[in-house]
Amino acid sequence: MANDNNRFQAIIAHCKEYGFIFPSSEIYDGLSAVYDYGQNGSELKKNIRDYWWKSMTQLHDNIVGIDAAIFMHPTTWKASGHVDNFSDPMIDNKDSKKRYRVDHLIEAHADLLKEKGEAGAKEAEQLLAEMDALLAKEDYAGLKQLIDDNKIKCSVSGTVNWTDIRQFNLMFSTEFGATASSEDADSKVYLRPETAQGIFVNFLNVQKTGRMKIPFGIAQIGKAFRNEIVARQFIFRMREFEQMEMQFFVRPGTEGEWYKFWKEERLKWHLSLGIDPSKYRYHDHIKLAHYAKEACDIEFEFPMGFREVEGIHSRSDFDLSQHQQYSKKKMQYFDNDLDANGKPFGNYIPYVIETSIGLDRMFLLIMSNAYTEEDLSTPEKADSRVVLKFPAKLAPIKLAVLPLLKKDGLPEIAREIMNSCKGSFRCFYEEKDAIGKRYRRMDALGTPFCVTVDHQTKEDNTVTVRHRDSMQQERIPISAIKAMVEAQL
Repeated sequence: MANDNNRFQAIIAHCKEYGFIFPSSEIYDGLSAVYDYGQNGSELKKNIRDYWWKSMTQLHDNIVGIDAAIFMHPTTWKASGHVDNFSDPMIDNKDSKKRYRVDHLIEAHADLLKEKGEAGAKEAEQLLAEMDALLAKEDYAGLKQLIDDNKIKCSVSGTVNWTDIRQFNLMFSTEFGATASSEDADSKVYLRPETAQGIFVNFLNVQKTGRMKIPFGIAQIGKAFRNEIVARQFIFRMREFEQMEMQFFVRPGTEGEWYKFWKEERLKWHLSLGIDPSKYRYHDHIKLAHYAKEACDIEFEFPMGFREVEGIHSRSDFDLSQHQQYSKKKMQYFDNDLDANGKPFGNYIPYVIETSIGLDRMFLLIMSNAYTEEDLSTPEKADSRVVLKFPAKLAPIKLAVLPLLKKDGLPEIAREIMNSCKGSFRCFYEEKDAIGKRYRRMDALGTPFCVTVDHQTKEDNTVTVRHRDSMQQERIPISAIKAMVEAQL
């Protein structure tokens, strides 16, 4: 799929119109790169979150979950390297005063080149390769020269009048305590820029209380905060976002095989949702983070092109070693298993394989994959629909119950069906408008099944079931409704 801005804008509009995502503080003209999840969006987000949590903790007997605090002791971030290293290279246009992340600026120019056909695509590929190599060396003068040589323009001013490139730290800071002040260094704390450190500082607590034996993992879902200077592309890059992370602790020397295992396992999780495998690809990192031995991204083909949705990183023993050094507390594990010589492996600091997926990005992935515009026109009549083809297990509403009329006892039967099913999955009741309009509304919300209660229902206790994707209808007994829906979940 080429970069499709029209489709992307249609998805954004659909999210607002149907209660999935709203601009935050919209009555005050919004807050840049901050969004609120509406009544249907929060349900979809919860379903994605629950599906990940179950797959990680319930289906793995050696992975447990925690929920660490957002605020952490400030030394945590010194130990992790965030205070010194959590920065992005930025550049400003002197005419528009607009600031860009350097990689985003160059990637946007590459996207424009790709629109010129095969020759432009090759040029874009070469440009991105040069950018990756320069980023890996942290050669900011070389990156500036690359921008100048390619005459990359500011999207606002249209000029190439750029400043030098410099680093900008992305952590939000605040003051802690009743007597805190901005001048008091001891009171300064940070909003966490990632959830991983909450896992690392609790490594021994979880290992000992859970009697965990290596290899084992600790999972967590939680908010993180980054002061992105160039937050863009809807919920793809925000200042407040949610991560689903799992840190898997392994014996030193086995990290390579476990990295390969989790790289494959995480892609299987994505494909378990029935998404076309051709929409995914791996992207191995050229420039590695300060803690990484190996790293790759799982990328998905969004309407704006392939973008990262999940990262798998081999973090070595960097994190636990750093926390041991800064806290003066031993972060070691005693391994009773025997090595090749028949001796216990003994004490060591475990190595770590990380899987980290953005919940908001996964939401956008599911929405982008599901959004479908269909032309249903016939020679006699023009017709179309917008339908969200969510996997049934993730759909915000599983079943819509629709009485054909608001009289003759049909609403009462429909309510009885609702009451019998709503304890097992989320249902929706509606009696307003013609049945065709109600079907279209449910299509736009991604509801996989609609049951219509009509006069025949009073005679034989059957209802009409309409299937979202095929729009096929069939007649089934009321007693079979719940089992039919649960079979898809």
